[in-house]
Amino acid sequence: MYKLGIGIFCLILALVFGNAMVVSGESDDENMSVPMGIIPLEPPDSVENPKPSVEFPHPIHFDFSCQTCHHKWDKETPITGCTISGCHDITEAPKKADKLQSDENLAARYYKTGFHKLCINCHKEMKAQNKKLELSGRVLVDNLPNTGPTGCKDCHVPEE
Repeated sequence: MYKLGIGIFCLILALVFGNAMVVSGESDDENMSVPMGIIPLEPPDSVENPKPSVEFPHPIHFDFSCQTCHHKWDKETPITGCTISGCHDITEAPKKADKLQSDENLAARYYKTGFHKLCINCHKEMKAQNKKLELSGRVLVDNLPNTGPTGCKDCHVPEE
């Protein structure tokens, strides 16, 4: 398992420094580059952001399926931003009365919900799995995976 981890790490380094990772579309004319560095996650342009944007380390998440985050992606067309694609496009938080009386997915369409629920819930689930393994009494060969941040200040780091 350790050698596999080293191999994957070396492959990622080669791809990062070689800038070679490309996901092909239907034809050679339609190539989509996979962002290899830090992606700033920001609110839509029409929203004043009181908190710093989130620096999302995209390559760290390559062990997950692309559809984990890009849940409407068809694997062929270029991926569009969640806040402009009709996915998480509501810029004001729905009021409780609106949530109860209208579309059950209204709250999920609020742009903050997409990132907060997906990211934080995944990190909390990983943390719970790690805790379960720690308490199991099993001898672990490998270190437990980093679970990622779950607090506001962990993601929204103020600029220095």
